Amino acid sequence: MRAPTAAALLDAWDQGHAASPVGRALALLAAADPTSAPATLAALPVGERDGRLLTLREAVFGARVAGRAACPACALELDLAFLVSDIRVSADAARADTFTLAAAGYAVAFRLPTSQDLLALAGLRDVEMARQMLLTACIVAVQPPDDAALDTPLPAAVVAALVAHMAAADPQADVQLALVCPACVQQWQESFDIVSFLWAELDAWAGRLLREVHSLATAYGWGEAAILALSPRRRQYYLELVRG
Repeated sequence: MRAPTAAALLDAWDQGHAASPVGRALALLAAADPTSAPATLAALPVGERDGRLLTLREAVFGARVAGRAACPACALELDLAFLVSDIRVSADAARADTFTLAAAGYAVAFRLPTSQDLLALAGLRDVEMARQMLLTACIVAVQPPDDAALDTPLPAAVVAALVAHMAAADPQADVQLALVCPACVQQWQESFDIVSFLWAELDAWAGRLLREVHSLATAYGWGEAAILALSPRRRQYYLELVRG
């Protein structure tokens, strides 16, 4: 994947600024893959979506990721540093559209959650209801045991197995960092959300870039499009001239 142009990234930032996290993820995907229809991008499994966002992040900001985390035991702030490749799950070229699960006498066919599924839950405050609706949307077919009616709700054990199988089939959708506190030796796992992390980086980048555009437009009278068309090196050179 080649990095989108500065103009395309700014458009994605502008489009996603007031959007939900899912909307922001889709805006970034569209910037990285303008040839794919929005519906196609929204139908990607969440893990595949996040894998593409990791590739976009690497293309735009580099392979090294730096962040911070607080120890849950002693509240010490830790500096984190790792590579995108450290958290990237190898893509399965033969990924199935549907998966099957056998548990407690039930046979369940299911698919993986997508951004479209998450958009359908937007605004729903009841977490348990959202969870149930998401599972229902992802279930393709259910074959219950002979002694159970077709409309009988899935037993808790089957639901738990279904959630576990979904997670195992799409590990890129839930990246967990294994951390150890150097002060109190507390061990814990910290979730890494590429959507919010990349958006924070993009937001800071857009702010810096627009200030550069303002400086050059003020000094030379150039329009935004002309300034963004400059390479970063040339833009920086003109900025140094303006600043003396």
